Amino acid sequence: MSNAINVNRTPLGAFYRWEKETPDKVYLTQPHKGVVTDYTWADVGKAARAMAGYIKSQGIEPKSQIALMSNNCAHWIITDLAIWMADCVTVPLYPTLTGDSVKYILEHSESKMLFVGPLGDWNEMKRGVPADMPIVRLPLATCSDGTSWDDAVKSAKPVEGSPDRDLNEMATIVYTSGSTGNPKGVMTSFGAMMSIPTGLQELLPMSNEDRVLSYLPLSHVFERGALEMPSLEFGYHIFFTEGLDTFVTDLKRASPTIFFSVPRLWSKFQGGVFAKLPKRKQDILFRIPFINKKVKRKILEQLGLQNVKYAGTGSAPLPPDILGWYRSLGLELLEGYGMSENFAYSHSNRPGETRIGYVGHPAPGVECKLDPNTGEILVKSPGTMMGYFKNPEKTAEDLMPDGFLRTGDKGEIDDQGRLKITGRVKEIFKTSKGKYVAPAPIENKLTAHPMIEVCCVSGADQAQPYALVVLSEEARAELKSGEADREGIETELSVLKAEVNATLDPHEHLQCLVIVNDPWTIESGFLTPTMKIKRNVIEDTYNAKIEGWYNSKKDVIWE
Repeated sequence: MSNAINVNRTPLGAFYRWEKETPDKVYLTQPHKGVVTDYTWADVGKAARAMAGYIKSQGIEPKSQIALMSNNCAHWIITDLAIWMADCVTVPLYPTLTGDSVKYILEHSESKMLFVGPLGDWNEMKRGVPADMPIVRLPLATCSDGTSWDDAVKSAKPVEGSPDRDLNEMATIVYTSGSTGNPKGVMTSFGAMMSIPTGLQELLPMSNEDRVLSYLPLSHVFERGALEMPSLEFGYHIFFTEGLDTFVTDLKRASPTIFFSVPRLWSKFQGGVFAKLPKRKQDILFRIPFINKKVKRKILEQLGLQNVKYAGTGSAPLPPDILGWYRSLGLELLEGYGMSENFAYSHSNRPGETRIGYVGHPAPGVECKLDPNTGEILVKSPGTMMGYFKNPEKTAEDLMPDGFLRTGDKGEIDDQGRLKITGRVKEIFKTSKGKYVAPAPIENKLTAHPMIEVCCVSGADQAQPYALVVLSEEARAELKSGEADREGIETELSVLKAEVNATLDPHEHLQCLVIVNDPWTIESGFLTPTMKIKRNVIEDTYNAKIEGWYNSKKDVIWE
């Protein structure tokens, strides 16, 4: 662990502090079917100790892995604390996995018990759960399998006192999203997890008066690192959401002071505003003195973001025009960068020091350099993993002897130390002409266009690359309603293709843009739970059609 970050308490130690100092202050707020339930720090402590007692009563050996599979909810965090109080390790599973992925993770992680909460498709995920695995249902679970939370805690004696753990102990195994091949189990210590809020405090001062809305998956390191761990360290209030149908209501209830999201959602928020107040009208109103401030405030209130002091975005680049639009409203989106392997603690833009297209400076305690031969980004972070579970070969490959992590990303560093991601080292492919193409920079150029929601540039062993594109939700709606037609969309995308090609080297020129019919989603398997494209899945799905696309000689093709 870097000496620049002095972590002096575990997540449990941080929790006990607030439980003692502010027992009656609300920590978690959970809406469900119109009823809103508040849990104070004392309530959470009581519930976690009760469940920890049940875990210990089941004869599970200390340091064992226990799986947690649920959408975000108050009892997700309570269960996380309970597993740690019971001297065990949390293995979170994404709530949208296939049964096969569930089976692989549960078996590979050697999990001894499974907690199940609200899920979209329990029947599919249940296929991967061993028949003899003990299951505990969280209070909002959508299934009836296993033992209910209430019955479990009634049958056992709660643990006493304030059991704590060592900073160097393994706290969690987080399985990577598996964009290629089987996911890897990233082992992270308590100290590494708590280095995030310790370092963040230098950049973004927080307090127990702050409020956040938890809706990005807690099963991913970002939500735990940027939300759960800081909530324990600083004692702030976490609100939850039931889902998309109640999201706006839940967001307004939380009235967050800190809000993080991903590019696709920031784009959707903007699209929702444009649907009610078209951009042309906005531009006119923004130019009128006195009125512009009221309009901008009204837009932020409509989004529920009027009290936000820190707003962040990550996982993929956000088009400059969208960043500029939010900045014009007074909301400076701070782009960041991190990985499961360093608990998402790597780089972040700082207020007043942002540069569009860059993910910012190294976070406190983080060192960064580029491999002189490949341009690969190498990062040394206090949040760096202990290694991959049961995979010493891959651990040795990715973790260098000097403590630097091979990220697999390529980058550039400007004269002020800010990092720019330029692509993936291993995603580079070779055309039939023997030329190498990095797809990510081309994809970024395409997705900057408002008509394109997501895309995948491919073309290994072809004369020229091509791009598969999914139209934006707005473009699909206009097409369906008749406001737009195929010919108009083809014309606009043909112009876009020409404009993008004009910025590329000849061997990178796109042969065609292929519009796919169905949106790529997490549920369909085309996106990871963090909304990154699964290149291997996408390429395997459409490979058989490539020859026909090239033979058509068209700029834009409807699949």
